[in-house]
Amino acid sequence: MGYEDIKADAKETMRNVDNKAKETWRKADGDESLSDKVANAGDDVRDNLGNAGDEMRRGAEDAREEAAREEAANRDRDDRPV
Repeated sequence: MGYEDIKADAKETMRNVDNKAKETWRKADGDESLSDKVANAGDDVRDNLGNAGDEMRRGAEDAREEAAREEAANRDRDDRPV
């Protein structure tokens, strides 16, 4: 697990904590109105899109690192005397 993974996990945790705090605040008056439900749904969508973006970034980073390893291995193989 690299720095980017740790950072993405921390961001996801903070999104979840923030989302739960907002939901709790909206329910504080004892009533959950339609606007509260819409706001909660919007928060969920925004959080899920943020998490999906982090996952895509992780996947792209993993693919880039794998390509670099393969390139280095091929370069090493090509540099060997026959």
